[in-house]
Amino acid sequence: MEINAKRILIADDEPDILEIISYNLSQEGYDVYTAKNGFEAVERAKVVSPDLIILDVMMPRKTGIEACEMLRSQGRFQKTLIIFLTAMSDEMSQIRGLEMGADDYISKPISPKVLVSRVNALFRRLHKTPDGKTIHIDNMVIDPDRFVVSIDGKDINLPKKEFELIYLLCTKPGRVFLRNEILSQIWGKDVIVGDRTIDVHVRKIRQKLGMDCIVTVKGVGYKFEL
Repeated sequence: MEINAKRILIADDEPDILEIISYNLSQEGYDVYTAKNGFEAVERAKVVSPDLIILDVMMPRKTGIEACEMLRSQGRFQKTLIIFLTAMSDEMSQIRGLEMGADDYISKPISPKVLVSRVNALFRRLHKTPDGKTIHIDNMVIDPDRFVVSIDGKDINLPKKEFELIYLLCTKPGRVFLRNEILSQIWGKDVIVGDRTIDVHVRKIRQKLGMDCIVTVKGVGYKFEL
């Protein structure tokens, strides 16, 4: 165990998969913890405060998606990275997982080399966005240190992906960000995300902020406009 090593929690009900993933990530210098189902994953996360959580979608006692939803509903896990393990043909689980705030998904059967590469890539991206600069637009303050949007002094906590999306758009108010540009900067080039995922995140942001500050430019992308 290395000092200040990143902590990773893996939840899967298949012992062989837990062993394979744990071994390969431990070899990379990560501190690895495990859980055998979704309920145990949520409880273990509260204790170890992982930097990244890998959740199998189909697990007993709570599915990976249910566990993700519970974790994202708690402020302390808004910034935690989450990866889903999904069956290669389970496209709907992949889409729903990304809509729930997952950062990536990896298809089964698992390639240890691919998994380690994706984990390393996520941690590299974690230090790039947002860039740490607080944005002030009229009565709105967007604070990347706290992942909070304040309107008239009232704090609104947003899940990681929703915050990254509003932050990106607010870096250049009025400018139209293309869909492909948003996908690349928020989810990364290696994650296959459909247009529906962006639409769902935009809808949730509008609801939580209580305003139509994100304008849809049909067939092109989105822009921020008060």
